[in-house]
Amino acid sequence: MPQPTTRARRTGHPGYSETLPRRPESAATARRLLRTACAAWGLDDVAEDGAVVVSELVANAVQHARRECIRVVVERPAERTVRVAVADLSRVRPVPRAPEDGAECGRGLFLVAMLAADWGTDERCWGKIVWADLEGRG
Repeated sequence: MPQPTTRARRTGHPGYSETLPRRPESAATARRLLRTACAAWGLDDVAEDGAVVVSELVANAVQHARRECIRVVVERPAERTVRVAVADLSRVRPVPRAPEDGAECGRGLFLVAMLAADWGTDERCWGKIVWADLEGRG
């Protein structure tokens, strides 16, 4: 079983990351990682929206990425901000779509955009990182 990694970030708070298999059940592990980080930081008000966001980012990577694994990262770039990111080995950028009535899929990035203060994609020579920033209320 993969072990989570923690590292101190420039804000002084540890970041949490874990390499996971590119399978749908990895979303549950990613949600646990996010909730653990939010609890450690006292940002429980971000945890539920963050769980939805990380689930959607993992689902996109599972469906569209290449290779066998993805990397989930949860960081605290500012005092009340939690950044959730999923890295994969595909350079194809995600494209938001307008959800169609009755469709069972296609709402993931729409949900991310609604719940996150900001989101985006950072290209790398090996693939991409799709990230979303969640703002705490307190």
